[in-house]
Amino acid sequence: MQHFPSRLIKSLTTPTSLPCAATTLQQLASSHPKGVARVVLKKGKTQLFKDGSPMVYSGAVDRIIGKPPPRTGDVVLVADGAEKPIGWGMYNSASMFCVRLMQLDEEATRDCSCALNMEKLLEMRINEAIELRKSLGIPSASTNAFRLVNSEGDRLSGLIIDIFGDVAVIASSAAWVEKYKAEIEACVGRINEINHINWRPSVEILKEEGLDVMENGIFYAISLEGQKTGFYADQRENRKFVSTISDNQKVLDICCYSGGFALNAARGGAVNVTGVDSSLGAIELAKENIALNNMDPGILSFVKEDASAFMKEAISRNESWDIVILDPPKLAPRKKVLQNASGMYRNLNSLAMQLTRRGGLLMTCSCSGAMTQSGTFLRILQGAASAAGRKITVLRDAGAACDHTIDPSYPEGKYLSNILLRVL
Repeated sequence: MQHFPSRLIKSLTTPTSLPCAATTLQQLASSHPKGVARVVLKKGKTQLFKDGSPMVYSGAVDRIIGKPPPRTGDVVLVADGAEKPIGWGMYNSASMFCVRLMQLDEEATRDCSCALNMEKLLEMRINEAIELRKSLGIPSASTNAFRLVNSEGDRLSGLIIDIFGDVAVIASSAAWVEKYKAEIEACVGRINEINHINWRPSVEILKEEGLDVMENGIFYAISLEGQKTGFYADQRENRKFVSTISDNQKVLDICCYSGGFALNAARGGAVNVTGVDSSLGAIELAKENIALNNMDPGILSFVKEDASAFMKEAISRNESWDIVILDPPKLAPRKKVLQNASGMYRNLNSLAMQLTRRGGLLMTCSCSGAMTQSGTFLRILQGAASAAGRKITVLRDAGAACDHTIDPSYPEGKYLSNILLRVL
C-alpha cells in the first residue's frame, strides 16, 4: 500500500500564454493547416451554448459546412446562424451529442495557446484539475482515492479519471477520448506516483497482486472489475460524516458494496455494524477490508442477501437499528424509467424506515441523475414515511464529494443525493 501525499503530485507544464496574431476563432480557423469544419446552430439555439452548456445535441444543428465533412473525433467550430463561431469542440457523427464544446470564442481569443488544439487543451485542463484538488487538500496523508477529472465539471466532457494510490483509472464516454488516448496517458503518466494507468474496463492491472487504497484513514481492497471505476469516491465526505455520529450506535448498511459506510461507522465507535449486499464479490471485498484495517469481526459483519428480502425478514423479527444507511445502485438511469424507479425507491425507503428505531437516523441515497435532477426525491421519501407509519425530519442534504466538480451550465452532471433523516 503506497501513501500518496499531496506534495508528491507534480503539476503538468501549463501551456504558456502567447500573443496571438489572430484575434478571433474565425481567423485562427482560417489559418489552420487542415481547415476546420463549421457546425452551424439553428436560430434560437445559440444562447444555451454561449452560456456554457458543453453538449451540442443534433437537434440544435442546422447545417454543417466543410469539405470534406468532419469525421468523428475531429476538431470543429460551432457557429451561430450567421456562421459566426461561438466556440470549438470535438465532433461525433454517430452520437446524439454531435459536438462536445471545449472552449468558447472569448476564451480562445484571450489566450490562443490551446485554441483548436486538443492536445494542449488536455494538458492545461488536467493541470488545472490537479491544482484544484491540491487546494482542497486532496490527496492527503489519510486519503489517496479521489476523482481527478470529472467530465463536464472539469471541462473535459466525456473523460473521467479516478486516482487509487499509484493507479489512475480512466473511464471514457466520448469518441474523442478514445482518439486522444495516447495524449491522455502521457498527461496522466507525468503525475508523480502514478505507476499504472488502467482504461476501464481493461482488466490487465488485475493480473497484479491486489489493489489497496486509503480514504479517511481507512484502507480498502478494490476490484477494477467491479462497479464504476472500482470505488465510490463520491461518497467520501458522507462516509466520514457517518463516522462522526456512530459512537455507541447499532448501525445497518444496506447495499454496502465493499463496506465504506460500515467501516466508517465501526471506526467511529459503533457497538455493532451489519452490512448487506446481494453481490458475493462485494461481500468478499468488504470482509477483506475488515482484516485490512484490523477491525473486530465480532463488531462488524457482512451478509450476502437481497436488500428487500433482508429488510422484510428483519422487520418480521422486530429488529431495529440506531442508524440505517441505504445506498442502492442506480435505479433510474434514464428519465423514461423514473416512474418505475420512484416506486422502487419508495418501497426500499419504507422498509428502511421501519428498521430505524424511533428517534434514530436514516441516511438514504440516490445515485440516479434522473432522480436527483427531478427534484422529487424528498417527496418520495415523504411517501415512504407515510407508508411506513413514520414521521421524518431532514437533518442534512448532501451530494458528491468536492472533487466531483459540477458545471452549473450542465446541471445533468449532478447525480448523487444523500439525505440524512430523523425517523420518528
